[in-house]
Amino acid sequence: MSSDGGDTLTALHDGPARIDDLSREPWRDIPREEAQWMRPHLPDLVDSMVEGVLRHVPEYARPDDPVYTEAMRLATAQGMGHFVQMIADPDASWQEVHQVYFDIGYGEAVEGRGLEHLQNAMRVASRTAWRYLSREAGRLNKPSELVIALTEANLAYLDLLASAAAQGYARAREKAAGEREQRRGRLMSLLLSDPPAPRDVVAEQAVLAGWPLPERLAVIVLEPRPGSGGEGPAGLPPSLLSGLDRGRPCLVMPDPDRPGGPDRLTATLGGWAGAVGPSVPLDRAGISLHWAHRTLDSMAAGRLDRRGPGTLVHADRYVPDLLLQEGWTLAEAAARRRLAPLTALGRSRGVRLAETLLECLRHGFNATDAAEALCVHPQTVRYRLAQLHELFDYDFEDPAVRLELMLLLPVWLRGGADGEHA
Repeated sequence: MSSDGGDTLTALHDGPARIDDLSREPWRDIPREEAQWMRPHLPDLVDSMVEGVLRHVPEYARPDDPVYTEAMRLATAQGMGHFVQMIADPDASWQEVHQVYFDIGYGEAVEGRGLEHLQNAMRVASRTAWRYLSREAGRLNKPSELVIALTEANLAYLDLLASAAAQGYARAREKAAGEREQRRGRLMSLLLSDPPAPRDVVAEQAVLAGWPLPERLAVIVLEPRPGSGGEGPAGLPPSLLSGLDRGRPCLVMPDPDRPGGPDRLTATLGGWAGAVGPSVPLDRAGISLHWAHRTLDSMAAGRLDRRGPGTLVHADRYVPDLLLQEGWTLAEAAARRRLAPLTALGRSRGVRLAETLLECLRHGFNATDAAEALCVHPQTVRYRLAQLHELFDYDFEDPAVRLELMLLLPVWLRGGADGEHA
C-alpha cells in the first residue's frame, strides 16, 4: 500500500501546506498535561476503534486476513498516538502520520475500492474515539470545556487525516490513468505500424490497455486547431484510441460500420474538422490512416468539396477524386492528350464544352437535367453535344470512355491540361 518515491516526497510537502490552511488548531486549546491521562488508554482505545470499523464497515471486515486487520490496527494506533502527541506538543511533526494515511488512500485506489469506504471507516473510528475519550473525561470529572475542546480537536484531526488519504487516492488514480494512457498509446502505435505488428502482440497490448479488439476499425485524422498545443479534443469516449500522427490529432474508432458510423461522433468532436479513413480489418489500420491523411491533405489544398452535414469527411465517398490525386501527373498527361481538341478551341469555348460534356456524363446524357445543372436551356445542351461529337472521334456512350472522361474532365478543367484552365 505504499507509493513510489516521487509520491512520498510530494506528500511530505502536502501535509504541512494543508495544516497551514487551517484558521486555527483546536488541539492548542487543550492543556498539554491532559495528554498524560490519555496515553494509558491508547491500547484499549485503538481496540475499540478497530472493532467499531470492522462492525460497521463491512468492506473492511476480513476475518480470513489477519495481516490486513493488523495493518489497520497499526495505522489506527499511529494516528491516535499522534493525536495525543499533538496535545502534548502542538508543534510536533505531521510528516510521518501524513505519509501513513497518504499511503492508505493510495492503496485503496490501487486495490480498486472507492474512497467512500475509507472515509466511512475514518468517521466510525473518529466517533468511537470521541465517545471513549468523552466517557473517560467524565469519569475523571474533567470540565465540560475540555470535552468540547476534545470534540473540536477530534474533528479537525479527522479532517487532516482524511485529506492526506484523499491526496494519496488522487495520486494513485492519476498514476493509473497515466499508465493506462501510455498503454493505449502503445496499442495505437502497434495498430498503425507499417508493416502491421503481429496479431498476438497487438492482442496482448490490448488486454493491458483494457481495449477490446474489434474485427474492423477506421482511423480519423483531425485538422489541428490553433491554440490546442497539438492536442486533440477532450472528453472522448473510452472506446476511441487517441494520439498524434504527423502532427495531427488521430483517433482509432472500433466497429465503424455500426449504425451511424463515425458521424455519431459529430457532437463529441465539438466542431473539429477531419477525415475518416475507410473501414478496414484490424491488421490493415495503416491503410485507413493513409487515406484519412490523403483526404485531409486534399481538403487543405482545396481539391475536395465537403459534401453533406457534419465536420467529418469520409474518404470512401471521394474515391475518384482521391485516386486522381494519387496519380495526378498521369491524369494530367492523359487529359492533355485525350482532350486536346478542347484545348485547341481556346479557354472560353473549351471550358463551356468541357463543362457541358461533364454534366451530360453525370446525368446520363439527359439534356434537361444537364441544362438545369448548367443553368442553360436544354436546346443549348443539345447544340453543344453536337459540337462535341464533331470534335471527338470516339463514342461518349461507351462505358469505358464515359468512365475515363469523367475522371479526366475535372483534371482538364482545373488547369491540368495546359496550365490555363482553372
